[in-house]
Amino acid sequence: MKRFLLFLPLLAAIIVGVVLFAGIGKDPTKLDSALIGKPVPAFSLRDLKQPETTLDETVFRGEITLLNVWGTWCPSCRDEHDDLMWLAREKKVSIIGLNYKDNRDDALVWLDRLGDPYSKVIYDPKGTLGFDLGVYGAPETFVIDASGVVRYRHVGVVNGDVWERVLLPVINDARENG
Repeated sequence: MKRFLLFLPLLAAIIVGVVLFAGIGKDPTKLDSALIGKPVPAFSLRDLKQPETTLDETVFRGEITLLNVWGTWCPSCRDEHDDLMWLAREKKVSIIGLNYKDNRDDALVWLDRLGDPYSKVIYDPKGTLGFDLGVYGAPETFVIDASGVVRYRHVGVVNGDVWERVLLPVINDARENG
């Protein structure tokens, strides 16, 4: 029995090594989503800017849209904000924001100071829609087709490279096969 205990640290190191080796080369921005190919989950939440207005999944119907999950507490969301402004202004991309687990007043000040790239902002203070979408954190961005079906999920910052290399091809495919 004592001999076995001597080999226990070696066995633990081998197990950790196998787990780490299995993760090498995997892209952390490519988390699987059970929602790919399925409609945006049903929801009923308030509009951040107009709290008397209730928004639901129909906001994603009619045009291809990016759903961007963000919060004022998220440093990476600040990093991507200028790129979202560029996409909305220069590329005319329809972006709906999901203000995730945040304070309404802080979020309104953020948009007032930094600019507002969003056509609408869904206010999700408890994270209910985020949970239904399988959100791990922020930022995350979903491509939603004109029928309200989730086509792609990107975890991490959206920037010019991600737009050109990842999101634009998905959007073009949704346009062609939509």
